[in-house]
Amino acid sequence: MKRFLAALRFLTVFPIPGPWGHAQEDLAGSVPCFPLIGLLLGGLAGALALGLSRVLSPLLASVVVVIALLAVSGGLHMDGLSDTADGFFSARRRERMLEIMRDSHIGAMGVMAIVCVLLLKVATLDSIPQRTVWRAVVLMPLAGRCALVVSMAVLPYARPEGGLATVFYTRRPRLTALWAAVLLMATGALVLGIAGLVAAGASVAVVLLFAAYTFRKIGGATGDTLGAACEIAEIVPALTLAAWPVSA
Repeated sequence: MKRFLAALRFLTVFPIPGPWGHAQEDLAGSVPCFPLIGLLLGGLAGALALGLSRVLSPLLASVVVVIALLAVSGGLHMDGLSDTADGFFSARRRERMLEIMRDSHIGAMGVMAIVCVLLLKVATLDSIPQRTVWRAVVLMPLAGRCALVVSMAVLPYARPEGGLATVFYTRRPRLTALWAAVLLMATGALVLGIAGLVAAGASVAVVLLFAAYTFRKIGGATGDTLGAACEIAEIVPALTLAAWPVSA
């Protein structure tokens, strides 16, 4: 329970009363709970999407759902995406990229990355048939939090001096990554059958491709690239389902 609460404190803005989940060892051991937090957020966001579809236009409902997904994480992962974009697209050496990513100021590339991701999420959700939207929304935060685990499993930590994500690298979560991928695919199959299974598999594939790109750029992961992986993975289920022939 302490590890679950630690994951909930770290990944969301939900107020958790009491001292549970504050200890460093609880946070270090909370990685296996990341997919469960994603499933919880997916269930809440899916219920929100289902309710909004009855009272709002598809476009407006999509905007509200995307804002809700952003707000529930406190913008943590989106901040990582913007920092990663600023560093990766700076055309500098590895050391300078890491310095740029640590800078709290946002650059032009970071702004463009945020805008592109938000537009993609809204546009893809708006293009999915209403009966399917809530199912896609269930998968989005789950895919994002599974992406965190998979990325940590396949990438070493890139900063020798340590950083925000160092605590999660006390042990490499390889078995946890397998469990995360299985949970994502099982949930996809449960809510959307073959289409959901394909969407889940596509999410894992995109995360692995981004991990390879990240390794080529900076030799490993940072807290920022983990956040970027989460945001990118969230897009994939909706994008896949928007392109799925049965959805047309």
